[in-house]
Amino acid sequence: MRTGELMDLAWRPVEDGGEGTRAVLGLAGPPGAGKSTLARALVDGLRRRHGPDAAAYVPLDGFHLSGAQLERLGLSSRKGSPPTFDVHGYAALLRRLASRPAHDVYVPDFDRALDEPVAARHVVAPGVRLVVTEGNYLACDLPGWREAREWIDEVWYVDADAAERRRRLLERQLTGGRTEEEARAWVEGNDMPNAGVVEAARDSAWVKRVFHWSGHD
Repeated sequence: MRTGELMDLAWRPVEDGGEGTRAVLGLAGPPGAGKSTLARALVDGLRRRHGPDAAAYVPLDGFHLSGAQLERLGLSSRKGSPPTFDVHGYAALLRRLASRPAHDVYVPDFDRALDEPVAARHVVAPGVRLVVTEGNYLACDLPGWREAREWIDEVWYVDADAAERRRRLLERQLTGGRTEEEARAWVEGNDMPNAGVVEAARDSAWVKRVFHWSGHD
């Protein structure tokens, strides 16, 4: 699907809800499917169409556990798997955003250069009409993720060919400083197994749309 068409579909719950409505759109899908790129494209495009308060970006990746916590839990080698996120913190943020507080809400992100979460990189202003959030496990029927989904109006599943996802993931690891051997081992031993967990939720009843994103308008 093209970006312009997806923008129309994303904005529809806001229009249907009338003045003052805030909707939350969740983009699920396996690692490397293009979720974060699409989320940013939707937010940027909707701001151009409807003004600066039209949409805001809220990435799940800001709720990665820190390296110190992963080491404490013995999960350093499984970074990116479901238990390596603060899903309850993420659900609490979505609940807060859905309540439309009369003040800015600051949102964390993940810094790939630091390989750590960072606080307050994004902000959701009081007048924002659509929150676009994305993360691998938003469609999964797992503890914590179910609770987070209560605050999401629509869940879309962004898919991509497995070979293309591998290519993107390998490039990501190489850019992050791993050797080619290390990068391939990480993708096959961690990212692709995580993708299997995500793919099991692809056809869940609460997933409204499943599509490949073309990356074009």
